[in-house]
Amino acid sequence: MDSAAETSATWPAPTSNERERRGIRLEIAVVLVVTFGLSGTNAALSLVESALAPGGVGGQTVALNPSRAAQSTIDLLFQLLSVARLLGWAALGIYLLWRSGFGPRLIGLVRPKWRSDVLPGLALAAVIGLPGLGLYLVAHALGMSVTIVPGSLDHWWRLPMLVLSAWANSAAEEVLVVAWLITRLRQLGWTENRALLASALLRGSYHLYQGLGGGLGNLVMGLVFGRYWQRTNRLWPLLLAHALIDTVAYLGYSILRGHVSWLP
Repeated sequence: MDSAAETSATWPAPTSNERERRGIRLEIAVVLVVTFGLSGTNAALSLVESALAPGGVGGQTVALNPSRAAQSTIDLLFQLLSVARLLGWAALGIYLLWRSGFGPRLIGLVRPKWRSDVLPGLALAAVIGLPGLGLYLVAHALGMSVTIVPGSLDHWWRLPMLVLSAWANSAAEEVLVVAWLITRLRQLGWTENRALLASALLRGSYHLYQGLGGGLGNLVMGLVFGRYWQRTNRLWPLLLAHALIDTVAYLGYSILRGHVSWLP
């Protein structure tokens, strides 16, 4: 099932059963409240708070992977719990789809292949990551973005934990925001463009704590990633690209911090 044509031929038609449609709407509402929908509301409030604070948005700093405790072991356990929560969100999306007949193969979680998954993933990482860095630097210079601190290497375990966090973020976002949400909206009869826009807006919303630049950048990322999945039905390239972007951001900041003048 490598081609879009083969995928579309097996994709179920939108449901016409009103009880089932109500169930899908309820599921969307509950899952988003528990996961990224509530995160989007919190992020929007954080943006308002930053805008009202002295120095405005550009004068604020946000740590993406902050230490949670003074003791190294307790901090590590907190970090592992955060990773477990994100992986749990991804598992929830996969489970809900599987229960309704959309197995991992149908949403593109087949065995990854070099040409179909790895190479496209690397390309997507470059297409999104490099312009994303430029957008962040411009937005920060214009006072439209907070100073983002992706991660630090205070303890011996921080490097592998940052990589693990990058993959957990990727799994949660790409499974829920792309595969699960767009699938559910398809079942409700939404057009591909409308479902894509909803997915991208959700992704942009929960990154608003980074400022308008972060929200806009992730909106564009959502449009590119969502459209790629709609056309290819392969999720591994998105998972790989997202994980690589976050890993490079987390580790790159930790390595370059204080050594280059252009990094805020």
